[in-house]
Amino acid sequence: MCGGLQYLSMFVTGVAYVITTATCMRAIQKSNCYHREGSGASCAYGNTFYMLLFGSSQIFFSQIPAFHKMEWLSTLATIMSFFYASIGIGLGAAKVAANGWIKGSISGVPTHTTPQKVWTVFQALGDIAFAYPYSLILIEIQDTLKSTPPESKTMKRASMFAILITTFFYLLCGGFGYAAFGDLTPGNLLTGFGFYEPYWLVDFANACVVVHLIGGYQVYSQPIFAFVEKFFAEKFPKSGFINNAYPIRVPLVPEFGITLFRICFRTAYVLATMGMALLFPYFNQILALLGALNFWPLAIYFPVEMYIVQKKIDRWTRRWVFLKGFSIACLFVSVVALVGCIEGLVTAKLG
Repeated sequence: MCGGLQYLSMFVTGVAYVITTATCMRAIQKSNCYHREGSGASCAYGNTFYMLLFGSSQIFFSQIPAFHKMEWLSTLATIMSFFYASIGIGLGAAKVAANGWIKGSISGVPTHTTPQKVWTVFQALGDIAFAYPYSLILIEIQDTLKSTPPESKTMKRASMFAILITTFFYLLCGGFGYAAFGDLTPGNLLTGFGFYEPYWLVDFANACVVVHLIGGYQVYSQPIFAFVEKFFAEKFPKSGFINNAYPIRVPLVPEFGITLFRICFRTAYVLATMGMALLFPYFNQILALLGALNFWPLAIYFPVEMYIVQKKIDRWTRRWVFLKGFSIACLFVSVVALVGCIEGLVTAKLG
């Protein structure tokens, strides 16, 4: 169950990456248009072309085995993350200073009816839960570590620093964004066009996001590729279609072998994520859905259960009751967030 949900979440993450990349690429084009013609210009562009462009590049990158384990890729992604997050924080802080006062309210975005408010809150819970998607690939990351020092110690330190740094950037981006725009805060500060100038800086930030997501898509896709290909290779060991490898040489990449099954399956996978993105091209709703799917089972339930077993905590003790209560409370949050996300997707699709 855990593995199946993990792979489903990775697939949805791939869909979200297709949407986000297309949104950022479209934002660059719109930013240049607004700079030339003014912020009141129509400057309407679609996502379809950019989704197809991103999908085409991923069809190529997906054929490279263990693409996500290339050291330079992780370094590049880290640098890109730092750049676009820092730019978003800087632009938000500058907007607050230019406004001269802090926008927003405790009650949040107003709605016409109480049910609309409830659905909006539920969907927002999913967006917040999206802060936990790294839990999907912890095992895959740990598998790449050397045994000295022990993987558990390395992962504990890495997780602690990652959570602290990520929380720092999330809070600053969210805080400054809401302080700058209040109830009109866009779902994505860099693509919602709260900022029009300096256009070149907004373009650069969106370009950093695109570069990051090109590699990030592979981080979440390669574990699925490895699982499916290993499963079929073991089930059909004599199949040439599945097991016969042909050497391929690509510049800057070590020589690797490719099979006909790999070409077909990985291409079909990329096309599937691209097709879902074309069918539901809704940035906020997809991210919230991903957060709702991941949050309780992968970030709360299984870690809590493993901790109880590891520490040998007896049933009905104070610690056991606290941990179980915490897990149940998070389950409630995950369920209501999932319901709100589904309602948001249906409304967006039909509306």
